[in-house]
Amino acid sequence: MLSKEDAQEFRRRLLDWFDGAQRDLPWRHTRDPYSIWISEIMLQQTRVTAAIPYYSRFLARFPTVRALAEASQTDVLAHWAGLGYYYRARNMHAAAKQIGSACAFPNTYDEIRALPGIGEYTAAALASIAFDLPHAAVDGNVLRVLSRVFADPCDTSSAAGRKHFARAADVLLDRSRPGSFNQAMMELGATVCLPSNPQCLLCPVSAICRARTRGAQASFPFSSKRMKNLRESLDVFWIERSGELLAWQRPEDSRLMPGFWELPGNEQLPEAFAVRELGRFRHGITFHDYRFRVLEAILPNELGPCRWIPITSLGTLPASTILRKAHRIVSRHRSKEKPAVSHAASE
Repeated sequence: MLSKEDAQEFRRRLLDWFDGAQRDLPWRHTRDPYSIWISEIMLQQTRVTAAIPYYSRFLARFPTVRALAEASQTDVLAHWAGLGYYYRARNMHAAAKQIGSACAFPNTYDEIRALPGIGEYTAAALASIAFDLPHAAVDGNVLRVLSRVFADPCDTSSAAGRKHFARAADVLLDRSRPGSFNQAMMELGATVCLPSNPQCLLCPVSAICRARTRGAQASFPFSSKRMKNLRESLDVFWIERSGELLAWQRPEDSRLMPGFWELPGNEQLPEAFAVRELGRFRHGITFHDYRFRVLEAILPNELGPCRWIPITSLGTLPASTILRKAHRIVSRHRSKEKPAVSHAASE
């Protein structure tokens, strides 16, 4: 742990830096707990730059918790499409209904924590940022900062390690400005105290950082779970007719993305015959690196679980990110073709 004097100096330097260097993010212009909640859920598995346009569009469609609670799940999922990890949207929709039944947004840590889809980090972030409650929010960025500041070799990937650093964060927390302090810690980890090549010369607390003082910042944090990316190549079929696309919908009891529309592959259309490749794209999910080929195919006799849907409806249906990426690939491919040439799939 830091001495009392060093802890006070850490808080002062960190908050002074944050007041002048923080990024101009839309959710930092409000104290509305609903808007902050939406941002925190989106940021759980999504980069800041990617979340911003979704955040703006989502709030434009669902400006209040009541609007979200009264919307259909299909509508919510359609506006979430592209962010991935769709259980977040379903939990958020369920939580909005729960908040609506209570007629007020919960304003204590325990009440927030009790909402569907809310873990310790999100509850602490929302409680501190929206309500100035003294709860330390510890995400991956904060774990990295704490590990280096204390030169602490405790395993950040273990449950015991996370509890250990949560206690350290609580001791270090500036209780006069808990929301700003939590955001400053996350900002430091996201922009300066990077996983590799930390920008120590730009760090406002480098003089207090024990790992930096020892020249050992690259050795922290320690994690016993260093997973390698798994690469897999997959094909999807693009079959269309008169403005309609052949796709299949995941069943409502599906473990992954229930209700979402997907492009068929060999599993859905084993008799489909590909005539040409329209393009390729990559898609990452956690530690999986998928490489997709989009293949234009001849319509088989048996459609299996597939149905025809209007291509123009892809913006309103809960379509998977893979389908949307494939649609962009096909649109770019078609825009390069000569207008007189037709490559529509046979029926």
